[in-house]
Amino acid sequence: MPFQPSKRLQALPPYLFTEIDRKRREAIAAGKDVINLGVGDPDRPTPEFIRERMATALDDPRNHRYPFDEGVPEFREQAASFMQARFGVEVDWERELITLIGSKEGLGHLPLAVVNPGDTVLVPQPAYPVYAAASIFAGGVPYHVPLTEANGWLPDLGAIPAEVAQKASLMFLNYPNNPTGACASAAFFSRAVEFACANDLVIAHDAAYTELYFEQRPGSILEVPGAKDVCIELHSLSKTFNMTGWRIAWAVGCADVIAALAKVKSNMDSGQFNAIQEAGQEALSRLDDVEVKATLDIYRERRDVLVDGLNKIGFAVPKPEATFYVWARCPEGYTSMDLATRALEEASVVLIPGVGFGAPGEGYVRAALTVEADRMAEATRRLAAIDW
Repeated sequence: MPFQPSKRLQALPPYLFTEIDRKRREAIAAGKDVINLGVGDPDRPTPEFIRERMATALDDPRNHRYPFDEGVPEFREQAASFMQARFGVEVDWERELITLIGSKEGLGHLPLAVVNPGDTVLVPQPAYPVYAAASIFAGGVPYHVPLTEANGWLPDLGAIPAEVAQKASLMFLNYPNNPTGACASAAFFSRAVEFACANDLVIAHDAAYTELYFEQRPGSILEVPGAKDVCIELHSLSKTFNMTGWRIAWAVGCADVIAALAKVKSNMDSGQFNAIQEAGQEALSRLDDVEVKATLDIYRERRDVLVDGLNKIGFAVPKPEATFYVWARCPEGYTSMDLATRALEEASVVLIPGVGFGAPGEGYVRAALTVEADRMAEATRRLAAIDW
């Protein structure tokens, strides 16, 4: 009998980026100069002071053994200090904070801790695909909450049917938002906490991009009074410190949810390498370092080059307030896959079709600000040469 993957794998939606990636690899194999604006992965190295701390930690034989399950105490204390200094949120690091092997790991394991088979999970779209996939793996039933440009890419909580909300055990939020770059106000966070309390559900706020901003500093949902009764927030060092490959993050908030997540993790993984946590502690202690702050200026320049160039072509593209993504509306008559295909085939520029983030993303494409400004300018020149 031929192998059949599990039903939970078969329940996942199709991965719509496969065709674009195939064409990208074919173009590179054919010798074309491909400008890849598709991958949300920083192109700059991890700051030297973090690498130096890692080198020192590697020489400590105590770090060569199994790591602490909940995380190195010093890293967790530093993360709690970050929450206090950055957001004014007081955290009991022993009860309300746990180290993660990257925020994606935490997002993937969380539904196993809070969702029962058949529970509804409120999943925004367009969104990071992990939210829906993790919900399905836990036996949950995703209910897609559309994010629209007209509503500032925020979910309309009042439009969620009462019977759906009452069956939900978990809701995902993500601000600053991937893929749209939108930010959420304190007023919205307050409404979201009220919604969670009224419907007895947990909010998981993916806050991986709070330190990649261009104007006003984004806030935390945990700043809302009472939020720690119903919310946890996931923070990552990946984008802020160019540490995507290091896999270091933390979850913070409701002590009961943190304890449940910790129990899942203790059965599923052995925690993050202690040396990486030491390096993460050093990173968080130097958030205002010149090398770290310079990253924002680099992304701002790239954002301006790309957005200004696209608008000259005739795209209607607002400048994102945060993240290192540009979310662009397709010209009239184009689907997101049509546009991404033409951009790759005719200009050797990789863009991500918005429909890959869910049906409400149709009509848009995402570009990552992860190439140098001169390459951004070259990308817009190539796109301008296409007869749209």
